[in-house]
Amino acid sequence: MAATWGVEHALYVGSYLDLSPSTAIASVTYVDTDRRTARFFADEAAVAADLKGRTTGQSGTEIDFLEADFTQALPLGDAGYDLLIALFTGPAWEHCRRYLAPTGLFLANTSHGDASLAALDPCLELVGVVQHRGDRYRIDTEALDTYLVPKKPAQADADLIRASGRGITHTRRAFAYLFRRR
Repeated sequence: MAATWGVEHALYVGSYLDLSPSTAIASVTYVDTDRRTARFFADEAAVAADLKGRTTGQSGTEIDFLEADFTQALPLGDAGYDLLIALFTGPAWEHCRRYLAPTGLFLANTSHGDASLAALDPCLELVGVVQHRGDRYRIDTEALDTYLVPKKPAQADADLIRASGRGITHTRRAFAYLFRRR
């Protein structure tokens, strides 16, 4: 993803201990409220040990951590990130869109409704789906119109998705969905 779309700066909200973005992206800001996450990121040796041997060769990996609630304003500049990541966290797009560059990417899954809400937003365009088998991931960019098609069209309602805190069921699934801001 970093090479294909030129991602250099990512914001990962609700990250917990997942350092995967830092294996390929030069600068990642992680945001979480969990105290265990704050302790982990405070231990630079633990972070370095977790990443050892996993990076794809980018130089100068920069890692920042904010112990913060992403539903509140973050001490970050607007439009400073090429990629916003929200996996297995509450709906982040509506709270964090301001931090994404004008043509930036948004990676989300349907766990808490983020991808379902993003699919309804005319400001976003689906540009890829992430598939995985075991520990291997790939991004597909073909037949995107067959994804995010609701099994029950009446459920494709932003207010209902927000109220339930879950994504809706789609006819075809992926691990995650990659959107580009229009």
